[in-house]
Amino acid sequence: MDDPLKAAVSVAASGLNAQATRMRVVSENLANAQSTADVAGGEPYARKTISFSEVLGANEGVSRVRISGIDRDQSSFRSVHEPGHPAADEDGFVLRSNVNTVSEVADMREATRSYEANLQVIKQARQMIESTIGLLRNR
Repeated sequence: MDDPLKAAVSVAASGLNAQATRMRVVSENLANAQSTADVAGGEPYARKTISFSEVLGANEGVSRVRISGIDRDQSSFRSVHEPGHPAADEDGFVLRSNVNTVSEVADMREATRSYEANLQVIKQARQMIESTIGLLRNR
């Protein structure tokens, strides 16, 4: 890519998109952290995980981040003895989601910081472009 500012904005924009998706996945996980199955003996909400990969732009010559997949966490569900619950099995156990809220909140903070860092790159590039235009006007 000929213009380094365009390259920086392109990379940062891909990061913004990736982190926004990550925040959406974490939000879904947190919203469903206390869920149970809809039917007796069924499975509750399974935590979602997100994977990233690097993509090299053929024309630009810069690497960008992209979402390579949103998958279901395969870890086991928590089993809680609640005999009166509508989702309880014949032994009175209810399966609870495998979402760990502490881990999700930490992941959300990390995603927010990464999002803000990418946004700052775009703001800085914009200011540099505006300064360059201002210098060219004053010639």
